[in-house]
Amino acid sequence: MDTTTSGIELQTQRRWLRDFVEMLSSMRFAISLLSLIAIASVIGTVLKQNEPMPNYVNQLGPFWFEVFGKLGLYAVYSAWWFLLIMGFLVASTSLCIVRNAPRMLSDMRSWRENVREQSLRNFHHRAEWSEASGEQAMLQRALAVVSSRGYKVKVVQKDGAALLTAKRGAANKWGYILAHSAIVIICIGGLLDSDLPIRFQQWAFGKTPFSGSGVIAEIPAKHRLGLGNPSFRGNTLIPEGGKSDTAILPQATGVLIQELPFTIELKKFVVDFYSTGMPKLFASEVIVTDNETGKQFPATIKVNEPLIFKGMAVYQSSFEDGGTKLKVTGYPMVGERSYGFKLTGEVGGTTPLSSDRGNEYTVEWSGFRAFNVENMAANGDVRAVSRNKTLAESLDSRLGSAAKAGGNKDLKNVGPSLQYKLRDKTGQAREFHNYMQPVQVDGAWVFLVGMRESPSEPFKYLRIPADDKDSVEEWMRLRAAIRNPALREQAARRYAAKAMAANADGGMQDRLRQSALRGLEIFAGDEQQAGFLAISRFLEKIPAAEQEKAADIFMKILNGSLWDLWQVAREADGLPALAADEKHGKFLQLATNALADAFFYRAPVFLQLNEFDEVKASVLQVTRSPGKNVVYFGSLLLVLGVFAMLYIRERRLWIWVRPDGQEGGAHALMAMSTQRKTLDFEKEFESMKIDLTGAATPARAASGS
Repeated sequence: MDTTTSGIELQTQRRWLRDFVEMLSSMRFAISLLSLIAIASVIGTVLKQNEPMPNYVNQLGPFWFEVFGKLGLYAVYSAWWFLLIMGFLVASTSLCIVRNAPRMLSDMRSWRENVREQSLRNFHHRAEWSEASGEQAMLQRALAVVSSRGYKVKVVQKDGAALLTAKRGAANKWGYILAHSAIVIICIGGLLDSDLPIRFQQWAFGKTPFSGSGVIAEIPAKHRLGLGNPSFRGNTLIPEGGKSDTAILPQATGVLIQELPFTIELKKFVVDFYSTGMPKLFASEVIVTDNETGKQFPATIKVNEPLIFKGMAVYQSSFEDGGTKLKVTGYPMVGERSYGFKLTGEVGGTTPLSSDRGNEYTVEWSGFRAFNVENMAANGDVRAVSRNKTLAESLDSRLGSAAKAGGNKDLKNVGPSLQYKLRDKTGQAREFHNYMQPVQVDGAWVFLVGMRESPSEPFKYLRIPADDKDSVEEWMRLRAAIRNPALREQAARRYAAKAMAANADGGMQDRLRQSALRGLEIFAGDEQQAGFLAISRFLEKIPAAEQEKAADIFMKILNGSLWDLWQVAREADGLPALAADEKHGKFLQLATNALADAFFYRAPVFLQLNEFDEVKASVLQVTRSPGKNVVYFGSLLLVLGVFAMLYIRERRLWIWVRPDGQEGGAHALMAMSTQRKTLDFEKEFESMKIDLTGAATPARAASGS
């Protein structure tokens, strides 16, 4: 009983193993795996790979960020499930080759001579004829005709007759073998270039990603990969005059440092632009030093022209700022102080900053661009090349909104721009983007001062009008004056005195002074509301029937008192009064709008770029790809295999020759077969039949086609 049970269990296990191997080596299973790989490749193309995790959070939101992270979609080609699919595809295709290749090779060598006359009569493409020339003469003529058409021929004697068997295009089966072998080879090449070697080092040698900050040379050995790492793809950023002998390999939780057997020194970075502002050419002129021998040689690395050295390829990937030196002037955006202060910084660095209110901030200098080509449309809107949308479309409705851009483009270089973050002591930060020079928008020259709360938002721009000296000083003076109660009182008195100069009624003049002062106070506002928003809330308290008239009077008084406030502020700084002309009137109108919008700017200081010493940096991609040549070889085999399957047609031909029964006569039966019945095969059969039956008596020739 035990023996019987064990035998049944063994048979069950063998059956299960056989079924599993059958399923694994089936074409359906392989096609399913290829479909999954195709879907994964689409995901890897649509979703940018190996980006910093905050970018995905901003793009997808917290919920989908977690979902996509669990699925490993941020690094699809190194995800465990993708590598598992690749492994199964290699196993499945290899089993297909193992199971079918020997049979195919045997069939290619086989002459299929074990046929009978009756079986040939069952072929669709067949022909029969008789000749009086005799069996040997018929056989020799058939042998000559078939051989002349490129067929390999063999003649065997059987059952008192002669069988001529021929074949052509047997290499068609090599197409199947080569194509399937190519899939295996390409997948193996892909696995060789994957991060499997790095994962093995993390598992076997305890290598872990580095998630902190600091000098690369001081990063511990457990975060570094040695020169023997067989496969990697990393980046190195080198400023002009700088050197690097390491590459940074991004990981999900940090980076790994890859040691290089050579040192790259960037002597000069060259970049050229199209008129649209897009880079036309960028190249790195470098000095390469072999760390083992100390030998040096110059090289130029361009896009699509990599440097190949010691089994590694160094590509020109992109370029960044390498630490441009900045000199800026800071202007307070809160309080009564109007004069600026000097500040220096370096892109990529930080600078401490204290505000008038005693708050501590840190300026993080995050970006600089010396070249900004923008689209100056007919209506004055500016198109941001980096976002392919107008700045007017980007401006918030409360921060200098503008009309829609026209369809025509007028590309101009509007000069340098500065980008920085202002971080408070709690760690909260806002990002700012300021143009160095004034830009013409809606026919007026203004400084565009951008702000956004998070990287996922577009910048919202405050428009500060340029004064007679093309600076922001006059607007800053007016901004500080409206925060000064004493100057507001003085401006209100002056406005009332001028307005009531011809009226001796002191009570009327005092009421006008109070109205002007009240208007300035409402416009100045507080931390809750200011500007036109505060005026709107104030007018809502007036009966609806009188609001329009009250608003008209309110704005006339406000505009007049703001003009006097501006002049009072200039006098306080020892400057002469300005002429009340159209130019200064337009400036005051723009300045008033900017003062109202400044409430939403919510920054303690505005930093204006004055001078810069640009330092460029080159981003180079360093790769070691042992699987690259393997993939190239697999691709070559795939092309040859597909060519063989599509353009090489296997044909088999048999001619059964026997005595006819008449004295000296002979009878022949011909049959042909092919895997794919095409029009070309039909023509070939008809041509072969005509050549073979040309000497036969027409009355005795027959065809089954």
